[in-house]
Amino acid sequence: MSKNYRILDLLRRGRTPLENHLIDGLIDGRISRREFVRHGSLLGLSLPLLGRIGMAAGFGAAPSLARAGAPGATIRVGSSVPAAAIDPVTIADAGGLLVMQQVAEFLCVDGPDLVLKPALAESWSPNTDGTVWTFKLRKGVKFHSGGEMKADDVVASIDRLADPANSSNALSVFTGILQKGASKKVDDYTVEFHLDAPNGNFPYMLSSDNYNAVIIPASYKGGYEQSFDGTGPFKIEKYTPKVGASFVRNDDYWGEKALPDRTEFTFFTDIQPQILALQGGQIDIINQMPVLAGVAVLNDPNVDIISLKSSAHQQLHMHCDEGPTKDARVRRAIALCLDREKLAAGLMKGRSALGNDSPFAAVYPSTDTSVPQRKQDIAQAKQLMEAAGLAQGFKMTLTTERYLEIPEYAQLIQNWVKEIGIELELNILDQSAYYGDAVFGKSNWLDSAMGITDYGHRGVPNVYLAAPLKSDGTWNAAHFKNKDYDQLATSYIAALDLEAQKADAGKIQKLLLEETPVIFGYFYDYLTATAKGVAGVQPTAMSQLFLDKASKG
Repeated sequence: MSKNYRILDLLRRGRTPLENHLIDGLIDGRISRREFVRHGSLLGLSLPLLGRIGMAAGFGAAPSLARAGAPGATIRVGSSVPAAAIDPVTIADAGGLLVMQQVAEFLCVDGPDLVLKPALAESWSPNTDGTVWTFKLRKGVKFHSGGEMKADDVVASIDRLADPANSSNALSVFTGILQKGASKKVDDYTVEFHLDAPNGNFPYMLSSDNYNAVIIPASYKGGYEQSFDGTGPFKIEKYTPKVGASFVRNDDYWGEKALPDRTEFTFFTDIQPQILALQGGQIDIINQMPVLAGVAVLNDPNVDIISLKSSAHQQLHMHCDEGPTKDARVRRAIALCLDREKLAAGLMKGRSALGNDSPFAAVYPSTDTSVPQRKQDIAQAKQLMEAAGLAQGFKMTLTTERYLEIPEYAQLIQNWVKEIGIELELNILDQSAYYGDAVFGKSNWLDSAMGITDYGHRGVPNVYLAAPLKSDGTWNAAHFKNKDYDQLATSYIAALDLEAQKADAGKIQKLLLEETPVIFGYFYDYLTATAKGVAGVQPTAMSQLFLDKASKG
């Protein structure tokens, strides 16, 4: 299709220089339509407007949404057991956040395409340098308890999460970005967020990407399991700790009413009973299906697999300040031992993307794809070991968690590094022993000289760039301290413009290939299994499950 410059000129009117620069990138071919829609949504441009601009720029109409299914079903879900009391401030496990998300909503939702969609907020926009973001709230939204959701509720909800005194799980997101008291009510339907520093990706911190950031009443004082108060399309019917939960349609919902009459969640301590329950017809959905444990159902004709590309991964950290891995040449040598194609095809059964030893997954529009992919090269690895004075190799312990395919990944690494003389002893712990208190000095994760840790999906790489890699990072298990890196990460996080983000990303990717404090071997797909005939299920790679459009054939 040809470009319609008259329509484009009309659509440009009133747009900011930043927004028009993004439109120029689409018209000139510097960025793809996918990148344009995703970044435009981040800047607060509406999806209909982005669609009209795409049409005028010659890209044709966006694909239409699938037709809704039949109403009235009961949708039955199998999930992991919530690990602790369900509280929006402290919740940190997949089972707990899945239950909470059924009743409570976010200001915006990060979809499987990483496009931000409005939810409790209708729109948002940054100031010129990205230090203040303004969110306009939807009017007429009611909590299940009856009151209208307004700015006071939003301010109170986010302040709780940003307050260090609350042991908030979201401090990993908000520390250094948003402090308690920096969320300001402008009027009943407008909130300003005054940030510690410029942040071009901030709306993701208030989206479903930050699973704690649900909006609940300002009056909340704890005891969430007694109320399960929220604004969502379902209301709590019954919750039994360690057993399950059920929900019913909220007929007072602000948006389209949910299709199912009820949803039921059954908690399981292991994946195998979930697989048997799905195959036996006791449940309709397994929220997350690990690749290795789920091989039996991946090719089952009675099961559909929803596969989402994600940024979830298993980080292999190496101490950069002591022991043999203090030398970057040794760290690079270890990274060169990995056969990433075999990891993707064998270990992950084709359900992953190759990692290139930085947080920049293929799923991110800002990833610089021109940076060469690291491949297995044993000869070069041996040369690096010799240059480091360690041609004879050494012994070391690799400590990790018993979770998903990590133990098998550790065994593959153990075998591969033998070729350059490294003898790895594996120390595989249950998750509670591995993570400990999750602070330095009291955590096998953070204190091990070499370890493998699971990192869940994020719609933008900010948390990955900061927490495990910046000099002052709260999860810097590699003890990596590099001023050049810190400056580049800060610059990337501050950038509002997609092309500026890409430029910083390329520099970060090259620096981390040189230093290799952490090996990113692969980014795994997030898999959800559903029984045949179940439609309209929308998982996210953050372990959420949106069921308002679900139906049974």
